[in-house]
Amino acid sequence: MGIIIKPLVTEKMTAVSDKFNKFGFIVRPDANKLEIKSEIEALYNVTVVDVNTMRYAGKNKSRYTKSGLIKGRTNAYKKAIVTLKAGDTIDFYRNI
Repeated sequence: MGIIIKPLVTEKMTAVSDKFNKFGFIVRPDANKLEIKSEIEALYNVTVVDVNTMRYAGKNKSRYTKSGLIKGRTNAYKKAIVTLKAGDTIDFYRNI
């Protein structure tokens, strides 16, 4: 366990999940599709039909402030889009 870092709850991902029954998660970079599928099924008691993964590289960022130029870097991460069986759904807000 511990492959899933957090669910993606954005406007775009919410629209996709309502229309196509797909849900997004940030996962560990070394996780494969079979591990992601088994953990989603165990955590949320749903049937996973398909898993799509994509890697995002970290980016260099800089901004100007009163004290001068501040440079930094965003984190690299891996995103998984999980398609569920028709009729299954995940409610991220049930524990609130």
